[in-house]
Amino acid sequence: MTAPWLMVLASFLFATMGVCVKLASAHYAPGEIMFYRGLTGAVLILALARSRGVALATRMPAAHFWRSLSGVVAMFLWFYSLGNLPLATAMTLNYMSSVWMALFLIGGAAMLGGTRVDGRLIATVLLGFAGVALILRPTIAQDQLWYGLVGLLSGMISATAYLQVSALARAGEPEIRIVFYFSIGGALFGLLTMLWSGSHAHTLRGLALLLAVGVLATVAQLMMTRAYSTGRTLVNASLQYLGIAFSFGYGVLLFADRMTWMALAGMLLIVGAGLCATLLRGRSAYRETASVPLES
Repeated sequence: MTAPWLMVLASFLFATMGVCVKLASAHYAPGEIMFYRGLTGAVLILALARSRGVALATRMPAAHFWRSLSGVVAMFLWFYSLGNLPLATAMTLNYMSSVWMALFLIGGAAMLGGTRVDGRLIATVLLGFAGVALILRPTIAQDQLWYGLVGLLSGMISATAYLQVSALARAGEPEIRIVFYFSIGGALFGLLTMLWSGSHAHTLRGLALLLAVGVLATVAQLMMTRAYSTGRTLVNASLQYLGIAFSFGYGVLLFADRMTWMALAGMLLIVGAGLCATLLRGRSAYRETASVPLES
């Protein structure tokens, strides 16, 4: 399968996973969903690693720890927002990670004493936050502003996780190993929250949703990783935003989500800002900071 088709299918699977997380949120807390998502992913990746002869032992445990910590916190916040926001809104806010990465580049250049900052990057960041303002503005009357801010924070923390993934990849760590330790980290984080706050009784529907979340996330991640390793970065980034369109369709059909023109305009602005940020990063001296997005 070609890289573009892999990315389209991965985006569809990620959107479908979002549906399962939202449905599972009626039965389980975010930490519980994280635990079973991580456990399922770890088992699948372990089987894949053995079949391919990839060793999972690492000489960089500290780097994996910090990558996993940022990733699982971002995932926890995203799952929390998914359970309380329209599906497409929560997905879009999480996709702000590209814009956050552009903001990090601007801040890094300023801290290092850079005399010139690309004005186009600044415009991209402003465009993205204009989209956020349009998306969050309609939610104030629905008492959903808090959940919107949580979703926005998940995208920011995801951006730091992506940079850490890039550093691990440059150090020679294979993607399978990175995803494996991320899955282990998610399972442990979820387990800690369950020990703290307790867990819910299982039903057949609930177990099916938990299994679906883990399988969909893992398969989609492998497809996306393959697409980014064989295809063109900007094309993949563009197709990745189809996840928002798929989520919008799911939200309307399954959850009767109502979208205002302001929210739709905000989504378009964020998609445009994300694509511009990807293009500018690819042309800049910071090309190495662009990484394969690992979903939360």
